[in-house]
Amino acid sequence: MVLLLQSREAMTAAELARELEVSERTVYRDMEALSAAGVPVYAEQGRRGGYRLVGGYRTRLTGLTREEAEALFLSGLPGPAGDMGRGDAVAAAELKVLAALPASLRDAPARAGQRFHLDAPGWFGESGPPPLLRDLARAVWADETVELRYRRRDGEVARTAEPYGLVLKNGTWYLVARVGGADGGTHRTYRVDRVTGVLPSGERFDRDDGFDLAAHWRERADAFLRSMLREEITIRLSPAGMRLLRYAVEPYAAERAAADAGDPDADGWVVTTLPVESAVVAASELMRLGAEAEVLAPPELRTAMADRAARLAKLYAPS
Repeated sequence: MVLLLQSREAMTAAELARELEVSERTVYRDMEALSAAGVPVYAEQGRRGGYRLVGGYRTRLTGLTREEAEALFLSGLPGPAGDMGRGDAVAAAELKVLAALPASLRDAPARAGQRFHLDAPGWFGESGPPPLLRDLARAVWADETVELRYRRRDGEVARTAEPYGLVLKNGTWYLVARVGGADGGTHRTYRVDRVTGVLPSGERFDRDDGFDLAAHWRERADAFLRSMLREEITIRLSPAGMRLLRYAVEPYAAERAAADAGDPDADGWVVTTLPVESAVVAASELMRLGAEAEVLAPPELRTAMADRAARLAKLYAPS
């Protein structure tokens, strides 16, 4: 309750009860206990009243369990933060939190570091962050409009952009920015390693407080996958093929195939539909499953798989 009052200044007994999932009677009783323990809490009457803390009161960083303290040092992302130029700030914040912890929990960062490590980049990605990532990060923090130059297949384009946020996905950084202004503007996504120029305008933009970066990214990522996987094929999978499918195709496609799978036959094989980008891409992906997958439809894909299998058989035939 003290932490809630610190962050929200004033809350009624009903609001506290809803937040903490207790009865209002419990709130009244605990407020009396806090007051008796020396916490300067008081009730203010009136339409905008509620429980408040005496101005300036702050609780120390006490009451943390070992699990909470160790999770705290897992929540930071030192690698990505360093890429954006915030590595020193993260390190300083961790030092301050560490200094405020009770002596019995001072080993929390060491225990967390010995047991968990985040390696965000993909295996074969380029080493180091994109050159203009820090410039974009500064603009994101400052809500500053920028003139963006971006490399596309048909050449470079220039955009006046309002940088809303940065997303790190599988080792690749993306910028989510609003273009076209607040009236009628749309949020678009740009790969940061394709940004060739960032010119700050010196002008701040009014951020839409209702914009949810995580929700926007999930929606666009799902839409992108669905737009890519625009065809469907019918396949038979052995039990091993069903297990290995998620390593051969996109996770979304593997989940769809698992959901659409029929009842297994006597040998455990199932028939299902699989979303694919194209027959050519599907042939390459399904070759990874070897004899654990059989294409049933469309006929042209089945023929292509048979041709590949025949070429492999010829290649590996005894001389």
